[in-house]
Amino acid sequence: MLVSILIFLIIFGVIVVGHEFGHYAIARRGGIRVNEFDIGMGPSLFAWQAGETKFSVNLLPVGGACIFDGMNGLEVASGDLDEHAFPNAGVWTRIATVFGGPFANFLLGYIFAFIVVAFCGIQPPVINSVMEGSAAEEAGLKAGDVITKINRESIHLYDEVSLFSMMNNGESLDITVRRNGEKINVTLTPRYNEEAGRYYIGLVGSTTEKLNAPGVFKYAFYQTFYWVKATYKSLFTIFTGHFSKDDLSGPVGIVKVVDDTYTEVRPYGLPSVILTFLNLATLLTVNIGIVNLLPLPALDGGRLVFLFIEAVRGKPIPPEKEGLVHLAGIFALLILMVFVLFNDISRFFR
Repeated sequence: MLVSILIFLIIFGVIVVGHEFGHYAIARRGGIRVNEFDIGMGPSLFAWQAGETKFSVNLLPVGGACIFDGMNGLEVASGDLDEHAFPNAGVWTRIATVFGGPFANFLLGYIFAFIVVAFCGIQPPVINSVMEGSAAEEAGLKAGDVITKINRESIHLYDEVSLFSMMNNGESLDITVRRNGEKINVTLTPRYNEEAGRYYIGLVGSTTEKLNAPGVFKYAFYQTFYWVKATYKSLFTIFTGHFSKDDLSGPVGIVKVVDDTYTEVRPYGLPSVILTFLNLATLLTVNIGIVNLLPLPALDGGRLVFLFIEAVRGKPIPPEKEGLVHLAGIFALLILMVFVLFNDISRFFR
């Protein structure tokens, strides 16, 4: 467990530093003063000053912050701000600065995916076999078919086929395959498996293929985008009520996942451990990037909503009103974090 905690802290630390550095780099480029660059929350373990910015590593490994000069509504009200304060920068500079964090998460995800794809290759969306009596067999799908689209969504990896199966709740699927150079369209309805408690299409994917250098660049993007789709489709199931409280997980739950993964992969050697956790890190950094872009108060997405409104109407929302909205969002996030923490801890005693 100590090794797993260390692995989690390394992964989480790299992701948080990447996110906050995205904010920091764009802010500095745009002439915005950064007062603090915090990793973690709570009491400071150690800190140092570099130029105008105080860098701090804090006790609780949850989140981070890049605090710009003038982000406090009281400072804005006092008018005691110079040209390097956040509110005095152009609106599009501020938009780029806020978006810089999530963008850094996606860029980091691409780098992780690039390494994994370069060493492991990819599983193309080719059908290896069709299960007897399955919906796929009834629809006429055959081994060797290349799946190119599902519900008009382009398919590049077999993982995307599996994602459609995992997220399915009995809805029919329109599948396009390429067979001997011919395009074939079929419609099937996945069948429910009582034992597994989910719907299945009835397909078995192909083996992994290695790629040349140009292919690695291309399929690293497809792999990153797969995790993007997996994240927003998972969020959609949450907002539509197709989830339970056990589908939510925080740092404690992630440590448990890391520990289970490490125990399973460790016998295969250090390279397998590294590549497996790079794949997990891709999921986590993409997840953090997307969640931060949700248009909710206190998140980057919530701040972007106010900035886009300012860009359209030509003047900002009064800072004290925006501050109250974000404050309410912070309280809501804290309540959610406490709920997820207790839910994660309770799993250890089941």
